[in-house]
Parts: sequence; C-alpha cells; structure tokens
Amino acid sequence: MILRAAATASAPALLLRPWRDDDADALLEVYRDPVLLARTRHPLTTRAEARRWLTRHRQGWAAGRWFSFAVHESHPDGDADRLVAHILLKDVVPGRADAEVGYWTAAHARGRGVAPRALEAVTRWAFTRFAAGGLTRLELLHQLDNPASCRVAEKTGYGFVEVLPARPPFPLDGHRHVRWRA
Repeated sequence: MILRAAATASAPALLLRPWRDDDADALLEVYRDPVLLARTRHPLTTRAEARRWLTRHRQGWAAGRWFSFAVHESHPDGDADRLVAHILLKDVVPGRADAEVGYWTAAHARGRGVAPRALEAVTRWAFTRFAAGGLTRLELLHQLDNPASCRVAEKTGYGFVEVLPARPPFPLDGHRHVRWRA
C-alpha cells in the first residue's frame, strides 16, 4: 500500500509506505533525537531493537489491525528520499466505529507541514478503506506538553474533545481530538 501527499509551494511530495527491513538504519538515525526519545514508550537504540520494531509493524499489517507507514520526502530531482515521519492507524476492528491515529516527525522535518499532510493522507485512506467495516471516527491522543500535536490535529480537522487524565504509560494529562468520516 502506497499513499502520497502532493508537493506544496514550499515542500516536496510525501510518499507513505509500509516499513521494510532496510529501513532499520534510517529508523535508528531518527531515534537519536532526544525529543523523540523523551516522548516514546519504546526507544530504539540498537539495530536489534529496530529490527524487532519493524517486525512488529509488519505483523500489524498482516493482522489487519495496525497500519504503520514510513513517510519519505520524494524529490523529483533524483536526490535520495529521506525518512521524515512515521504515521500509524491502530486498533482497526471490523464492526467497531473508532480507531486511533498516531505519529512522530523526524527532528529535521519538524515545522514544515509534514505531519498534517501525512495525517490527512492516512485519514482519507482509513475512512475509505474501512468504511464498509463501520469505521466512522478516528482519535488522536497526545500529552498536554505537546502543543505541536494540537496544531497538527487542528490543521487536519481533528477537533478537540476532552482532557484525559494521566494514566500509564503517559505521565501527564492529555488531549483527545476526534475526526468523523464525512
């Protein structure tokens, strides 16, 4: 499954695809970012950890409940594509109306509109692909200390619904944002 987000006046096109074994080095490079490490439940610091992470994400696709995309900038001038983000649709269950989206953005790509464009592509795909199974609502959750995620949610039509109390594994209160299928 390949998804695309068109180029803008200031940013190259995005290519979203399932993770592959040969993504391990790029994944480890992105996880060197202290901001990402502080926000993740499962930090990746070794090649073995990266391989296990990639295996779990491929298994999610195979099970049909967890759809994880590597997001790359696509350069028409022939420059090598570069990993800029990860986006995930999870907890997809036939007959269940809701699922959850999550993402991270590589440090070198933050502030350039990557996350909203990738999230919009996955949102449209999810509502189309899983409509027959009853999917009508997607949730985006984040901690209060992550205002960038609030901005991404707002830019992509995920309205703020409520403050969630802290609960493991999240040490801080959070926000729930929701988008409904049109």
